[in-house]
Amino acid sequence: AARETLPIESELLSLHMSVSVSTLLPTRTARKRSEVVSQSAFAFLFSEMIQYSQTRVNTADELIAKLEDAGVGVGRRALELACWRERSSKRETRVRGILQFITQALWKSLFGAHADSLQKVQDSDDEFMIVEKEPLVNAFISSAPVNCAAFVAGVVRGVLEAAQFPAEVSAHDNEEGATVLLIKFAPEVLEREKRQA
Repeated sequence: AARETLPIESELLSLHMSVSVSTLLPTRTARKRSEVVSQSAFAFLFSEMIQYSQTRVNTADELIAKLEDAGVGVGRRALELACWRERSSKRETRVRGILQFITQALWKSLFGAHADSLQKVQDSDDEFMIVEKEPLVNAFISSAPVNCAAFVAGVVRGVLEAAQFPAEVSAHDNEEGATVLLIKFAPEVLEREKRQA
């Protein structure tokens, strides 16, 4: 015997068939001025993340690793979104190009302003520094046992890995009180850079 289709099943089937792929994807990825997250909301969520992480680690090094790991996921997604917002069809293939993209377009997208400076380490071809005088992530955190900019180091590492520039990124305090993100690129990045020169 042929199976009868119930009215609700046929409605669901026709609804399912009429749904297009474009309606499943978010259509509002462009940011308006009124859609910026307030600093107090960010500070609250970030401090909660730090407190949560502190209860699950035993040492300061484990906390740094946990903050960096949280930042890596954000960095991978932030790269996609920043590229889409910039409407750039060009993929960065040079070290200087990706670092300038991070310190300008991506930094502005995440923190509302460009990074304070981008510097090359004098004695090394594979090391660069992003200097931020007052990182937003450290603005409202007073009792953390580590530099909370480890989260931002993770974001930068996530962006670099997603852009095929593997690197180690770490956060440090300098003598002027600024935070320095030290970026050390993997050897294969330098080899690729030499081939492109």
